[in-house]
Amino acid sequence: MTHAGSDSDGGFARRTILQAAGLSGVAGLAGCMSQTVSTAATGDGAEPTQTDDDGPALPETGSPEVVDLDERGREVTLRSVHARHAAHPGGSLGGPVEMPVTWAFQADDGTPSVPGPVLRATEGDDLSITLDNTDGEMPHTLHFHGVSKSWKDDGVPSTTGITVMPGEKHTYEIGADVPGTHLYHCHFNTPMHMDMGMYGILRIDPEGYDEADVERFMTLKDWDTRLSRSYGGEDATYDIENRRPDAFTINGRVAPYTFNPDRGSPIVVSEGDTVRLHMVNAGFMSHPMHTHNHRFRTVEKDGAAYPEVMQLPEDVVNVAPAERYTVEFEADADPGIYPMHCHKVDHVRNGGVYPGGMLTAIVYEQAMGTDVFADLMEKAGYEL
Repeated sequence: MTHAGSDSDGGFARRTILQAAGLSGVAGLAGCMSQTVSTAATGDGAEPTQTDDDGPALPETGSPEVVDLDERGREVTLRSVHARHAAHPGGSLGGPVEMPVTWAFQADDGTPSVPGPVLRATEGDDLSITLDNTDGEMPHTLHFHGVSKSWKDDGVPSTTGITVMPGEKHTYEIGADVPGTHLYHCHFNTPMHMDMGMYGILRIDPEGYDEADVERFMTLKDWDTRLSRSYGGEDATYDIENRRPDAFTINGRVAPYTFNPDRGSPIVVSEGDTVRLHMVNAGFMSHPMHTHNHRFRTVEKDGAAYPEVMQLPEDVVNVAPAERYTVEFEADADPGIYPMHCHKVDHVRNGGVYPGGMLTAIVYEQAMGTDVFADLMEKAGYEL
């Protein structure tokens, strides 16, 4: 099965934004930019960033790509790459919000990202996912929620006896037998390694899966950035027993960077579109996600499809740690820009600045020519 879209926000083109904003004639900006040309060394074409101690340059993270395992013989290699992550690099709305060192996942020779790449396959034969730690500095493992696997491939070192040490590789044979949206993460010293960015989405499509008009993957995460900043040489002390989350991300970004079409996760729709969102909580706190002016139906949870009788219209779903929800709605509102955010409103901030944090929006194409949209793009660091 070939999946539409090449990245986690569905791969919509820059041309769509420019045409909707009445700017399609601007020289040099009319090309399709659904995924910026990138390399593993610099991520999304960004310049390498020097570490604080003037050591080797760290790569910049890119946006999580969707890796079609069906097209790759149902196998992939994941590596953990030390990378600098900008949840919001600009100065607007409490920015910048940056993690100077993260442990980003990289699929084969792709771009390292936080969250890691979305691994997508169709229900069927097992998947071979190799954790390559040959260039690593500390032990890691991989644990996959929701799908079957042998005991040795459960990814928990204390109960399987298998740890992928620096200089080693291990191939996990993972079942593709539970259709749905699932979480994967490192299970070595789990609180620390997940808080350094080692998590991502595994998506198993059922046979005959029919994609929606608009389909997005959204990974939610609360961060105590002191951990990253301490690794980056800043004067910060992290204490797991006194964890103080100060960044709240969707796909690794905070508002207003979440509105950036290249790096963030705006939900761009046309009137009448069917919209399907796959939400995964890779953090340690629950997040009640609320959509403005759109009532959705929960169609799937943790790999279990909901029967139609359970698909009640609602506008808030509480996503607890490790839970996965797929929700669906119609783009049938008055065309405009409608927030989607965590309704623990202290999570919608960057430091002490509101709004920010775990906030994005449902954006109708018809609203892209407005001054409001232009102002959002300016705050998001996106040049029309």
